[in-house]
This record gives sequence, structure tokens and C-alpha cells, in this order.
Amino acid sequence: MARRKRRRESPPPFEARIEGLSHEGRGIAHHNGKIVFVFGALPGERVLIQINQSNKKYAEASVLEVLEASPLRIEPRCAHFGVCGGCSLQHLSNDDQIAIKQQAVLEMLQHADIDIGEVMPPLRGDHWGYRRKARLGVKYVIKKERLLIGFRERNKPYLADMQSCPVLIERVGQHLQDLMELVGSLETYDKIAQIEVAADDQHCQLVFRHLVPLPDADIAALTDFAKDTGFWLQLQPGAADTVHNLYPQEQVLRFKPLADEDIAIRFKATDFTQVNASINQQMVKQALDFLELESEDRVLDLFCGLGNFTLPMARRVQQVTGVEGDEAMVQRARENALEHGIENTEYFAADLSKIDGREGWMKQSYDKILLDPPRSGALEIVQKIKPLKASIIVYVSCQPSSLVRDARELIAAGYRMTHFGLMDMFPQTAHVESMAVFRRGRK
Repeated sequence: MARRKRRRESPPPFEARIEGLSHEGRGIAHHNGKIVFVFGALPGERVLIQINQSNKKYAEASVLEVLEASPLRIEPRCAHFGVCGGCSLQHLSNDDQIAIKQQAVLEMLQHADIDIGEVMPPLRGDHWGYRRKARLGVKYVIKKERLLIGFRERNKPYLADMQSCPVLIERVGQHLQDLMELVGSLETYDKIAQIEVAADDQHCQLVFRHLVPLPDADIAALTDFAKDTGFWLQLQPGAADTVHNLYPQEQVLRFKPLADEDIAIRFKATDFTQVNASINQQMVKQALDFLELESEDRVLDLFCGLGNFTLPMARRVQQVTGVEGDEAMVQRARENALEHGIENTEYFAADLSKIDGREGWMKQSYDKILLDPPRSGALEIVQKIKPLKASIIVYVSCQPSSLVRDARELIAAGYRMTHFGLMDMFPQTAHVESMAVFRRGRK
């Protein structure tokens, strides 16, 4: 007879003193010689914690009870905080969130022996109701006999039972119950997998991912909902290329990279765009200022997407070359440029993690470079950047560890960091977005 696998029991809860905060916003403690990252704990606090996961190097834990609270601790605004995985820092004021994030990244840079230069004031905006893009899960839970719509629980595959979300734009975040009632009224209520949310200044688009063809009655119900509420509705029966308009027939979303200019970039709900419109506009303006663009400049925009930086730069320089890994986004970047009468841009689709230097655009020289990589960073391209001879590089980062790694490569290639600053793109979360400026030459 085969032996049953003995179920590993969770260790009993224990008290811990929180010594610091990680760059991901988790408290740091030690237990039995191992570092413990504690969700929901702040420096200086004495807490009762429960280990959730553990490996040879570190453990992860949650707070069961705060025994001695930090003076920085505040009451979270959202009733679902701690269960929903969308936010992790609502127990800190926005000022303290920014200060702690900035200090953590500065310490990482200093630990890597990087001379930071000038630390810029953080870019800031509204820290509630800012999120214009999101993917909401949809699930009918048999045990609860009700439908749930929202984000997943923290570190769990289940959907959080939430009635509202204060970080989503109010039009969606305060009306999750309306969406639950809508989906719950459909014949295919248990075959709707997710709702993609995308909004611009005027409109909000909802993309319903459905796993079976929708009957006429469901199509009519969704159409009536769109007519009554003003939401734009799309349907997605399969992969991203199956998305199509339900109501109204014409739907075009646009975002403005700069608040005071007329460039308005068309985008789809399934495209990558920044979720925080105000911070994005501040970010683009700051990047353009630090690039010190001149009319004769040739600029390289790496990870260019739809042209968030490319199009505003093109209005100021001789030529901009944009490179992006997604062929469909490259094509839409071209279309956006032509729509705005911008003819001094060229675009290439290329996997920037597999560049060998023989590409035509890599054989040119550039006066300035803009880098806006994903969380994995831009190691492969920064290792080959020296022959391009750019005098200034602006690096937009969404992951501190990859920024630190890539900054060391740029410094080894003869650049120095002159400015660094945080951008509060995702308030209430541990996500850190930042900008670093590099100049060629040691001084």
C-alpha cells in the first residue's frame, strides 16, 4: 500500500520586531537566523505573525495582530485591504509611501556603489481613483451562491469578495456591484472569465471575455447596459485579436502624452499603456526636458510602444527611431504618427533582448536615447549601447533591481548618473516607477 504524503503543518504564530522595510513595502524581521518578509508590518512595530511560505534563504509572513504600532500606521481606506492583492501600502500615508520607496531605491543604488547625482522631487498626482486600466476577474462561486468581480486575493488564486475599489477610476471602482448584477443576469453568467477596463478622458471601455458564444438575450442585455450607462462595450470570444465592438459601433480611445499639446494617441484596451494619465504626462515632460532636445538631434526610443515618447520627441528633433518588440504595436505607432502628420519617425519591430548589433538601426549614431523597458530591464541592449555615441540617456524604470543592474552597465560604458527621481505611478502599492538620467563622460 502506498504511503500517504504527510501534510506539512504551518509553524505556529510568533512575535517579531520589524527592523526595516523592503523596496516591495514588506516589513523585515529575522527568525531562527532567516530573514522574514512580513506583509502589512511597518518598521519599529512589534507584531504577531504567521509564516505563509518559506525556503532556504527567506520566509514570507502576514501580520495576525499589531502589538505595538508604528506612529506612521494609518487606517486603510479600503475595507478589502489585506485580502485583495491589488494594494499593499494603504496602512501608510501617501507621503510616507513615497518617502519609504525612495529611500529603499536610493539605498540599493548606493549599495551598488553608484554615484546618484541629484535626487529630483517625486512626480505626484491623485493617489485614489487614478487607475484607468485593469483586468478584473469574474467568477461564480458555488459555495457563496453569488458572482464575484474584482482582483485576486493576495497570494491566492481566488477572487477577493469586494464591493468597491478606491484605486480604480470612480466610474468603475464604485460600481462593481452594478457589473456583478449585470453579469449575474446573463444566461452565460458562469462563462464570463474577465472584464478588461480601459478609459481615456471621456470614455470607459469594458471588454467582456466570454468562453462560449453569447445568446441573443445576453447580447441584448449587454447592449442595453451600455446604452443606459454610457460605457463602451466590447466582446472577446478568444485571443486578443478577436476583440470587437458591441456598442457603440465606433469606439476609439486616446491618451495625451503631454497635457498642453494636441497629440492624442489611439490605443486598444489590450495595448500596454500607462494606467495613471497624470503621472504619465508629467513623466513624458520630465524626460523630454532632461534629454535637452535640439532641432538637429537624432533620437533612439527603445521599447517605444505606441509612441508615448516618440511622437512628442518627433515634434522637437530631426529624427526619432522607435524600436518595439510587438509588431502590432509598431504598426499602430506608425499609424498614430501619420495621423498627426509626423513624418520624421521610423519604427522597427525587434526583440531587444536578442540584439546582436548588426541591425540597421544599431549601426547608426544617435544624439540622445530614451529607454522604457519592462520589469526585466534592458541589460542586453545597454551592453551594446556604447557605439551609438549618445550624449544623454534617459532610463524609465518599473523595477529597481533591473535599474541598478543596468545602471552599472551604463557606467561601465562611460556614462554617469546625473539625476534620479521617483514617479508615483501606482499609489497604495509597492510598485516603484523611477527615472534616471545618464550623461556620457565622467564629468
